Amino acid sequence: MDPATFFAQSRLVIVAGKGGVGKTVVTAALARAASLAGHSALVVEVEGSSGLGGHFGRPPLTYDEVELLAAGADGTEGWVRGRAVTADAALLEYLREHGLARVSKRLLASGVLDVVSTAAPGLRDILVLGKVKALEREGGADVVLLDAPAAGHAITFLLSARGLLDAINVGPINAQARDVLELLTDPSRCQVMLVALPEETPVNELVDTAFHLEDRVGVALGPVVVNALLPATGDLAVDPTTAAAEAGVTLRPGEADALAAAAAFRRDRSAMQAEQLARLAEALPLPQLHLPFLFSASLGPAELDVLARALLDGLATVPAPAGTGG
Repeated sequence: MDPATFFAQSRLVIVAGKGGVGKTVVTAALARAASLAGHSALVVEVEGSSGLGGHFGRPPLTYDEVELLAAGADGTEGWVRGRAVTADAALLEYLREHGLARVSKRLLASGVLDVVSTAAPGLRDILVLGKVKALEREGGADVVLLDAPAAGHAITFLLSARGLLDAINVGPINAQARDVLELLTDPSRCQVMLVALPEETPVNELVDTAFHLEDRVGVALGPVVVNALLPATGDLAVDPTTAAAEAGVTLRPGEADALAAAAAFRRDRSAMQAEQLARLAEALPLPQLHLPFLFSASLGPAELDVLARALLDGLATVPAPAGTGG
C-alpha cells in the first residue's frame, strides 16, 4: 500500500496498547511518517504529560495547539502539530462557547464535574472524545493521531459513548455520545492501531484488547505495531575464545564467559521474539508493522525519523484495501 493512501483512509487514528510498550513514541512516529508521506498531522494526548512533545524536541503539550514540525519548504512534507486534551479544559471551552465563561471556572473549582461524572460514569471520557470528534470534523489536519490511554482504560474510554447512550436518553450529553459513537464505528473516519512488544504478556493483552474493541466498541482495526524488535545477528554460537583467536585478539580473564553469556541471552531473546511474532500472527490476522529497538537513552527527532521511515517501509508491504488501487 502506498503510505500516503494509508494516511488518507481514516481521518482519526487511535493508538492504544499496554502501558510501557511505547504507544506514545509510536503515535509520534506515525505523525512523522504521515508528514514524510506529504500529509499534515495533529497529535493529541489525553493522559497528561506523556512526553509526545519531547519526541519532537518540544516542551510538553498543553490544551493550546502548537507546531511540532514545520512543513517542508519544497511542499513534499506536511506539518505536525500537537495538543493535550483534558476533560476539564474541554468543559471550560464548551461553557465559554455557550455564553457561560463567567461561571465556568467556578463550576470546575467547586468540583461539580467530579460529582456529575460519579453519577454518570464515562462523562469525563465523552468530554475528551467530544473534543477529538470536533477536531476530526474541523479537518484542520489530514489525519488526527490520538495517543489513547493504556489498554485497560482504552476499552472503557472508547466504550464511554455506548454507556452514556444507555444511561442518558435525551439532551446534549446523549447527542454528544451519539456523535462520538458514529465517529468510532465509521472506518472512513476512525481506526485503531494497537501496539505491543514482542513479549508474551504484551501480545496477550494486545490480542485481548483487539477482540474487545471489535466486539464491544465496533471500531475498525488497522495494522498492529510491534515495537522494539532486536535486529538480526550473525552466528552467535561461535565460541568467544575461538572467535578471538581467529580475529587475532586476546581476551582478558572472564571476558570469554561474559561474551558467551551475552550471546546466549541474545539467542534466547531472538527466539522468543520470533515465537511471539508468529503467535501474534496466528491469533490476530492483521498486518504487522515492525519497529527496531533503538539503543538510545532518549528518543528525540533523529530517532523519530528512524522509526517513521521503518513505518513507511512496513506500510509499503501492507496489501491495499479492495478498490483503492494503491
